[in-house]
Amino acid sequence: MSQPLVCTVLPTYNERANIGPLIEGILAHAITPHLVLVVDDNSPDGTGEVVEEMMARHNTPEVTRVLLLRRVGEKGLTSAIQAGIDAAIDTHGAAIVTWMDCDLSMPPADVPRLVQVVLEGADMAVGSRWVPGGADIAHGLMARSLSWVINAAATLLISRQMRDYTSGFIAARAPLLQALRLQGDYGEYCIDLLGRALRAGYQVREVPYICVPRNAGESKTGVNLWDYLVKGRKYVATIWRLRR
Repeated sequence: MSQPLVCTVLPTYNERANIGPLIEGILAHAITPHLVLVVDDNSPDGTGEVVEEMMARHNTPEVTRVLLLRRVGEKGLTSAIQAGIDAAIDTHGAAIVTWMDCDLSMPPADVPRLVQVVLEGADMAVGSRWVPGGADIAHGLMARSLSWVINAAATLLISRQMRDYTSGFIAARAPLLQALRLQGDYGEYCIDLLGRALRAGYQVREVPYICVPRNAGESKTGVNLWDYLVKGRKYVATIWRLRR
């Protein structure tokens, strides 16, 4: 039997220093036919140009391995991931879609571990920092503590089947992603997606991974307590809505 096409969606904004090594790492560790689809929100730092260089290097008339979807006049993490999912499935026929942060904090060598879990029967695999074998060495005590509190609340109020509801490191089958479209503005989309998937009876498995420090550039998650609290408020609201 032919192996299914896996597409990794990479939502980017100003990740010029990271996107090349990330693409190379994903392709080097691929265990099935693999397409990397970069959804770039018209980054002014030249991220898109680096992706075009990757396309020239890796694509042939017979096989396309890297693609760029450049969005102009539209921004946002959730909508970028959803645009990539739609293109991956509807245009390119991907059977499994993965996505991750583009700062190399999520090791590309771990993508096949998520894909393998889906190939073995799960509907979705989630890279998890909060199960045995996982860890977060990328963030300081404040960020880790807030993440732990939010995830503990989600585990208590939504489902005890999950420990890391804010992962953002995911592989899933196309039918699940067609049935459950992403909702939210930022990281709360992950809580919402996992909560609805579990409630709908999909098989979701966590795979431990170690979140490492960003390779280059500035974090978009938050730089101080106020940033974390603003985003955290949406996370809490999403947990409460799913609980109700």
